[in-house]
Amino acid sequence: MAIIITDECINCGACEPECPNTAIYEGGAEWKWSDGTGLKQVELEGGIVLEASKNQEPVSEEFYYIVPGKCTECTGFHEEPQCAAVCPVDCCVDDPDCVETKEELMAKKDWLHLA
Repeated sequence: MAIIITDECINCGACEPECPNTAIYEGGAEWKWSDGTGLKQVELEGGIVLEASKNQEPVSEEFYYIVPGKCTECTGFHEEPQCAAVCPVDCCVDDPDCVETKEELMAKKDWLHLA
């Protein structure tokens, strides 16, 4: 399960540097699959292939956000999601729309960090 940042976010930015996958971005900021990962290309559903270094549209314009495809809940790095651990207003919560097992999260972590 990925983590989401709710609209209770105060935009303090405490979460962003804690993410081992560089999956957290400031509201309005474009993101890249290659940020903080070893990815060169990404194949999306439907067989669409993207260059990992290509800018992607922000998930949120207002608040810090987490890219679900890059979030592993810190699996393989830490015992718990670090964004949630440092959030002063507890707005980093489980995303019910993106449920994954520990095995799936570990496989995603391995995929993100291929050399």
